[in-house]
Amino acid sequence: MPRPSAASTLASPPAVRFYPERADRDDGWLEEAGQAVVGSVARGASRATAPLRDRVTVRRIRRAGQRLAGLDEAAFDAELGRLRMQLRRCGLTDATLRLGLACAREATFRTLGLRHHDVQIRGALAMLRGRLIEMDTGEGKTITAGLAAATAALCGVPTHVITVNNYLAERDAEGLAPLYARMGLRVGVIREKMPPAERRAAYHADITYASNTEIAFDYLRDRIAFGPEGPQGLRQRLRRLSGGDTRQEPVMRGLAFAIVDEADSVLVDEARTPLIISRQTDPEAEAIWANRALALARLLTSGSDYKLNPEERRVHLTERGKARLEELTEGEGGIWASRIKREEVVYQALSALFLFHSGDHYLVREGKVQIVDEYTGRLQPDRSWSDGMHQLVEAKEGVEVTAQNLPVARMTYQRFFRRYEKLAGMTGTAREVRGELRSVFGLVVQRIPPNRRSRLRIHPPRVYRTAERKWSAVVAEARRAIAAGRPVLIGTRSVATSETVSEWLSRAGMDHVVLNAENDGEEAQIIARAGEPGRITVATNMAGRGVDIALAPGVSEKGGLHVILTERHDSARIDRQFAGRTGRRGEPGTAATLLSLEDPLAAVLRAPLLKGWARVPLFGLAARPRVFDRAQRRAEKSHARARKDLVRQDRRLDRMLSFTGGLE
Repeated sequence: MPRPSAASTLASPPAVRFYPERADRDDGWLEEAGQAVVGSVARGASRATAPLRDRVTVRRIRRAGQRLAGLDEAAFDAELGRLRMQLRRCGLTDATLRLGLACAREATFRTLGLRHHDVQIRGALAMLRGRLIEMDTGEGKTITAGLAAATAALCGVPTHVITVNNYLAERDAEGLAPLYARMGLRVGVIREKMPPAERRAAYHADITYASNTEIAFDYLRDRIAFGPEGPQGLRQRLRRLSGGDTRQEPVMRGLAFAIVDEADSVLVDEARTPLIISRQTDPEAEAIWANRALALARLLTSGSDYKLNPEERRVHLTERGKARLEELTEGEGGIWASRIKREEVVYQALSALFLFHSGDHYLVREGKVQIVDEYTGRLQPDRSWSDGMHQLVEAKEGVEVTAQNLPVARMTYQRFFRRYEKLAGMTGTAREVRGELRSVFGLVVQRIPPNRRSRLRIHPPRVYRTAERKWSAVVAEARRAIAAGRPVLIGTRSVATSETVSEWLSRAGMDHVVLNAENDGEEAQIIARAGEPGRITVATNMAGRGVDIALAPGVSEKGGLHVILTERHDSARIDRQFAGRTGRRGEPGTAATLLSLEDPLAAVLRAPLLKGWARVPLFGLAARPRVFDRAQRRAEKSHARARKDLVRQDRRLDRMLSFTGGLE
């Protein structure tokens, strides 16, 4: 057989990837089952080998750090430059990881005055190996991420640090900027409403900080403008070769490595909402059908024409209701002439009337309906509900009806994050969803122990029969804590509930401040004083993830911050995150949970025997917490099913539209 000539060998150079990313994985049921089995084996192997291997690696990093610590500033900078060239040549290997982490750790001490603990080094190691770490709140996840990001960037890997909102992205980037500058690394921050040129410059930095929504939509816009990677991505190559208009160039430079902060929130909670880029319709036409749909919905009778299912947040039109709707729209044209369309529209109108509530799901601010994020408590002014729901809520509230956004491109968070060549993350609450994280994203969860033993004491939940008794108990609980000179943080599930707590405290003559989506501009000032003795702060989930409440001098000796949870959320992880605002970094702290059988979560549980027994004055005390445990488990299972259905629907649509290039 003839050997290939030198000319033929040179004519076939290796493919150049202009936009590196991982190819889509087609997960059938067999693949999902296999991932679950592999995940179980990997977790077992990780528990057995990771601690010993990590301890050995940490010792080596500390020894390398001791040598660097003995250098003066000029010698350290010279060594830093030499190591940077070496790491760029070799890339991410076990040897370069040790050198890079030792270098970044020493640079952190010289610029920020902080030296990473062994557990933080272990956390950075795990993330550089593509794992999701679970670290207790207050254990320094931000600086741990900085250690991992700096090491990866030193090795020439473009690194994205992804947070749950723009505020945290800017805060973390600014806080670690001196470290990155000392190491010769450029850092970029993606801010809201940045022009494309500035975004492109930020993504071309060595390390880029951005919120999950900003970075995902930038990627989706790149897909629309630039075309897909792979064998069919001819637009990319032709544009590069022809020197096309740079304004049409992608703002990102691929998906190499991502560190996701609060990973369970981004990868699980946010994953129920697909990413959609849209075009707008005529707002006048939207107002006409929306007002007519609400008028028709108000003419229907509950129970006979439609049935509400609060647990699943769904409305079901009965056969009688469908017949009644046909009578009411007889002779009308347009969407009302179609049985399927009119029933779907009125179904949406009933949902807008009875399942979407101001103060819980949205706020009316400056004449506009703005969505309140269920998990963070923050306003989402750039988001809108799909399928006409946003227009129906606007019509219900009597504000100007805006144009509807019709999808041009669509992608799920699951599909986006699986395209990173290496994905890692960190959070304080991952164990409840470790199976889903493994099966969907291939992420193995690794528990990182705290540096100092936690002194947080969580009291058993107290459940009252009525909401009035619960609020009285909340006031009394807060009064006892501030009398002891301790600050109090009262957590609520919604804006409306935070205002209810405020009313009860005001009636009792107790000074307090409220932090919710209504006054989010004062967030930094409110959080800065929340650790002062005798201070009462009422807050939604805005005071949960990523918030560090610093205790004033003398507060720790009096018992630390006292957290009062007044409602259970759909997910137990959110409750754990809020309770984790106290007892951080080995400080003392307490958390109490005060509930009532009239709370929204208990109201959706269809278990009359259990709820009836729980209302018995004496004997039902033990059954009351079980009501909430069961309701919470049911809600978590419902959300998990919704996320799984979304992934399957996304995969099915992509197959159906594959001849057009898919959903993007």
